[in-house]
Amino acid sequence: MPRPLLGPLRRDRDRLHLALMLALTFSTGIADAVGYLGLDRVFTGNMTGNVVILGMALAGGDDLPVVGPLLALGTFMAGAVVAGVVLRPVRVGWTARTTAMFATVGVLLTAITVLLAVPGDDLPHAVQLTVTGLLALAMGMQAATARHLSVKDVTTVVVTSTITGLAADSRLAGGHGTNSGRRIAAIALICAGAAAGALLLQAHLAWGVGVSAVLTLVVSALGHTTEDPR
Repeated sequence: MPRPLLGPLRRDRDRLHLALMLALTFSTGIADAVGYLGLDRVFTGNMTGNVVILGMALAGGDDLPVVGPLLALGTFMAGAVVAGVVLRPVRVGWTARTTAMFATVGVLLTAITVLLAVPGDDLPHAVQLTVTGLLALAMGMQAATARHLSVKDVTTVVVTSTITGLAADSRLAGGHGTNSGRRIAAIALICAGAAAGALLLQAHLAWGVGVSAVLTLVVSALGHTTEDPR
């Protein structure tokens, strides 16, 4: 008799996973606002932006950073490698290792919040670079873990492919508008997160990272309840 319940339970679990990944998309918007506005125009989640900034800087663009984007690219990739190594042995979906990876990201963001709160408002350049590297490391772990979870159209760190899918599959393009709701939500939430991050920066640099830390830890805790013991 329990077999007929599997469909509804799976749908409920999938809906929760979608909501949790959308929450992390909002969190990424905050983290990128902190990086770009508070840490010398460096994206900590959107690596496409860093590649473009780096290319313009190497071509002689005025006052564009080189070290920050390079550092963010390197540590983002390192974070993705760590998550890939941890998650590769287990099946796609939410497992104990998925919970552990998101919890690790939340703890790392909490440590960054403390680091930002200690020096005050005027951060030495070395501290800015340290925070940039750690934030990008956390976002790389988050992105790779979200990728392993495989919630369609929600990567948590970029929305270019989401925007492309929204337009290409729209009724205007002759499609059926499949998954348009989640795509619009992802785009809106990363934008809202960036706006929230910019507003939080007016209070203190640490506030945005702190909010991202809380969101990530909540996501980890809620996702833990959906782990499949099989």
